[in-house]
Amino acid sequence: MTSAPITEADIAGAERLLGIALTSRERAQMAGNLDGQIGSAIARRGVALPNDAPMASRFDPRLPGFAMPAAGPLHWSRDTAPLPGSEEDIAFAPVTQLSGWIREGALTSRRLTEIYLGRIAALNPRLSCFATVTPDRALAEADAADALTRGGVNLGPLHGIPYGLKDLFDTKGILTGWGAEPFMDRMPDTDARIVTLLRQAGAVLLGKTSLGALAYGDIWYGGRTRNPWNLDEGASGSSAGSASAIAAGLCGFSIGTETLGSITSPSERCGATGLRPTFGRVSRTGGMALCGSLDKVGPICRSVEDTAMVLAAINGGDTEDRGSIHAPFSFDATRAIEGLRLGYLPEAFEDGATETDHAALEVARDLGIEMVEMALPDLPYASLINILYAEAAAAFEDLTLSGADDTLTWQDDGAWPNTFRKARFLSAVDHVQLDRLRYRVMQALDTAFADVDAMIGPFSTGPMLVASNFTGHPCLHLRAGFEQIATRGASSLGSGALRRGTAGEGPPHLVPRGISLWGGLFDEGTILALGQALESAFRVRDRRPELAP
Repeated sequence: MTSAPITEADIAGAERLLGIALTSRERAQMAGNLDGQIGSAIARRGVALPNDAPMASRFDPRLPGFAMPAAGPLHWSRDTAPLPGSEEDIAFAPVTQLSGWIREGALTSRRLTEIYLGRIAALNPRLSCFATVTPDRALAEADAADALTRGGVNLGPLHGIPYGLKDLFDTKGILTGWGAEPFMDRMPDTDARIVTLLRQAGAVLLGKTSLGALAYGDIWYGGRTRNPWNLDEGASGSSAGSASAIAAGLCGFSIGTETLGSITSPSERCGATGLRPTFGRVSRTGGMALCGSLDKVGPICRSVEDTAMVLAAINGGDTEDRGSIHAPFSFDATRAIEGLRLGYLPEAFEDGATETDHAALEVARDLGIEMVEMALPDLPYASLINILYAEAAAAFEDLTLSGADDTLTWQDDGAWPNTFRKARFLSAVDHVQLDRLRYRVMQALDTAFADVDAMIGPFSTGPMLVASNFTGHPCLHLRAGFEQIATRGASSLGSGALRRGTAGEGPPHLVPRGISLWGGLFDEGTILALGQALESAFRVRDRRPELAP
């Protein structure tokens, strides 16, 4: 690629981006002195950097003086509910029940797998939540799990449980298309680390769940993934298929990822329970890279304890993932929450907060814990999103430079193609300064969590969605109620901030709403204990969408 010489007029037109006002002499100096800098950038573009090429810089959420929470036991509840006679009741049961029925021999993994495969065949044409279904493999894995059960061997809570895997994780011999047209025929020859871990835990892979193209939104090369509670709207994303499938009773649990809202947003839209673990806790090896300093892997389920069961299986350090951090995980289903301090930001419960948000805060007040009104420093938290733009644009630079981004279905102003192009106008100096701002935000949240055990708030009002993703703190999002809402549009990052899809003018639909809990680094156990208490108090977990096969 060659370029015309830079002129003083070019420099003058760029002054707003530069953030400085230049004199005529300064413009002339720059115009005559940029060729080498541009040539170096062009030379660098000649080096092939595949998606799995890591950055030299490594993000670590731990500040000096951080103390890792102590290791503890895993103590699960024993749900003794009898096996239902209805296959739909079985399909919607949480893993806590499914696991017990399989362990006790009341239910085989093959029967459960066949129930889910039947529901996928009936409902996926309307939901578009599975990109690929693998019935032969699923039944073979189910039979293997049943053989172990008959031999008196149980591999743990996920033994024989069928699951859906977000289609950005490699699966040997199974299409892994990342939801995007340029990769829709991509066939990996190895398994992602998470696939290996779940196989070792005895889980059964039903197939690959859909994701918005290149981990953004809910539009992919197979269409738009739908919300089971309102088929006229998307499931949100990017873990759209994982949340939709859970909400529709098409799998026992699912796996999602989050860079900025991709677990919590579809969980909010579809009424699922999503756990975004601390950055570095779960290996990303074999997964599509979007933003190396932000990508996180976690479960989407139908109950809080289910997410703990899945996290226990996928937790662990991995030398193949430069962002991986070895950390213990403990969970006690009987843990008392008395004496815990739960913080909240009053500003988050103002403009944009829903009736469900306010009701959830009142329910929390009644739990017998100490509620603490908090404030975070006045910082431009949304500015950090420019880091996401830059890392994502770099991960898929070849699509922009080659023009292959034109093949993506979603081409709106806020979609990836335009976002990747805009990212090339970001200043490298500003990017370094953003990294310094990020450190200040890390310090701010570290100070906040020194005073409280957890924080509660709406999914996207206030600074916590952005702040906690960039600091790496964990988040649990769970269903808190229902509201009548007209069909909502898609969320977007196009305006420099995460904008939730707003309701239109059509008739309202009864849809679920949720609430978020944030915890200290690697202290998922605390927000899970609080989540269990809230889940019990909300009494809305078991309601299902009306989707007759």
